[in-house]
Amino acid sequence: MRVELTRTFRFESAHHLPIVPADHKCRRVHGHSYVIDLTVTGEVDPVMGWLVDFGEISARVEPVLRLELDHRLLNDVPGLENPTSEVLSGWLWNRLKPLVPLLSAITVHETCAARCTYRGE
Repeated sequence: MRVELTRTFRFESAHHLPIVPADHKCRRVHGHSYVIDLTVTGEVDPVMGWLVDFGEISARVEPVLRLELDHRLLNDVPGLENPTSEVLSGWLWNRLKPLVPLLSAITVHETCAARCTYRGE
């Protein structure tokens, strides 16, 4: 049986978008309470009855979020000099795919109404 599991994570960060016009509101430093949905896809283990332990996903993802992104200015993180949701989703994919081999999608919620999903394509 093939399934898709999603685990949600949260972190707080600030950023600004240096490439937008000078009068754009996102040019100024501001913060977000980011929500990240990390999705894995694969076959359910017939013995365990699950695809993967949610705790195993958390143990691999939470240190990256906590140590590299949480309570930071994202613009200071290498590779996030222009930290749009699109760029952040790709950065997270590249950083987390080696740690979570079954990763199939990452959704970055910048606000409760705006999000970006990346599937490694």
